[in-house]
Amino acid sequence: MRAVKFLLVIIALAFTQISLTQNSLISSGPMPGYSEMKEVAIWLQTTNTAEVFIKYHQKGTDNERFTNKVITNKDKAFTAILIADTLEPGNKYQYDVYVNGKKEVFPFETTFETQKIWKWRGDAPEFSFIMGSGAYFNETKYDRPGKPYGGDYRIYNSMSKTNADFMLWLGDNVYLREPDWNSWTGIVHRYTHDRQTPELRKLIASMHNYAILDDHDFGPNNSDRSFWNKNQTLEAFELFWANPSYGVGDINGAITSFEYADCEFFLLDNRSYRSPDYRREENKTQLGEKQLQWLFDNLVSSTARIKFVVLGGQLLSTSQEHESYSNFGFDGERKRIINYIQNNNIQNVIFLTGDVHFSEVSVLKEEGKPTIWDITSSPMNSGVNTNALKQENILRIKESVIMERNYTELKIIGSKADRQIFVNYYNSDGEKLYNLVIKPEELIRKKW
Repeated sequence: MRAVKFLLVIIALAFTQISLTQNSLISSGPMPGYSEMKEVAIWLQTTNTAEVFIKYHQKGTDNERFTNKVITNKDKAFTAILIADTLEPGNKYQYDVYVNGKKEVFPFETTFETQKIWKWRGDAPEFSFIMGSGAYFNETKYDRPGKPYGGDYRIYNSMSKTNADFMLWLGDNVYLREPDWNSWTGIVHRYTHDRQTPELRKLIASMHNYAILDDHDFGPNNSDRSFWNKNQTLEAFELFWANPSYGVGDINGAITSFEYADCEFFLLDNRSYRSPDYRREENKTQLGEKQLQWLFDNLVSSTARIKFVVLGGQLLSTSQEHESYSNFGFDGERKRIINYIQNNNIQNVIFLTGDVHFSEVSVLKEEGKPTIWDITSSPMNSGVNTNALKQENILRIKESVIMERNYTELKIIGSKADRQIFVNYYNSDGEKLYNLVIKPEELIRKKW
């Protein structure tokens, strides 16, 4: 009898998925993007030109509000970013998606949240987020022959069960293939194909999402500022994510920042201004001087207790393998960043990084100087680097090395006097692999 009931449930779920695919004009999404106290963005994609909007209300009330209306079109890959702008801080909202005036039905809950107002009122709220890099979704006719590079899609189901406040995508969120990166048609195909994966679709609907890019989102493997089609890959990145901005001031690229409780996140672009790896010259850069100075200005002026710097590749690692900051002549910029943090006595700077296809935690502790952390999370479901321990990194915490598919959860909890960061790594099934607790240093400003 139990077996029959289980089979009926499976059939019902399959029928729901088929019905969505056949009858809905929604190609992928919805996906909550950035969350502020008075405004939230929600992304979606349709299969064809359609008018879309969202109706929402605070949970437990019937006071309905509406976003702007957008008519999706082919030039914008049939994507839309809808803005909910009649919100109040610290509330949870339910919402419905309407396409051509018809309400869409999804096999998952559709909700979003606004950030809490807390300054001058009490302790910063507790929150959590998850993060990872390396999301590869197989498509046999375009993949390289042999063993599939992607797998373990169930990791996204595990991630969606964490009840995190948001997801931070650390780059290589898509893997552009040879048929993709040289044309708008190919780039849009890759994003569209991946976003239709059921496990991924469920994850991005379950929490807010922020993203940076790395080489595989930007172009070919190890791509840099010379890539001829970077304008189109950057445009696609902007269309398929809902970050607070794309560029800051007069600096273009996949650059932005946001605050969450007593933390500030600086999302950097390590590809748009990156010197070619094999170019022989001094003062090579990954970030470009303008972006680097913007980071410096913000780190020194930030009033956030914890400052997360989100970067496609590792900063602290001393390994000279692959695209390490210590390799290809980029070490000068690496040292500039470290020296700036130390010389300006900027406490609680934590780099969140991906790219290398294994995970580890690196830490730089020097007497009388602020501690700098680098928490690497990679890969989620792309290929795994099983040679990590052969790559010498004198700053790594050896027991933190993970050479299997994984994701990371960070919980920021406790009162102002007892704030702590719990770092937890999990495998594809949601089983804990490694954990670490970081106690933020006291904020002491250096006076001149």
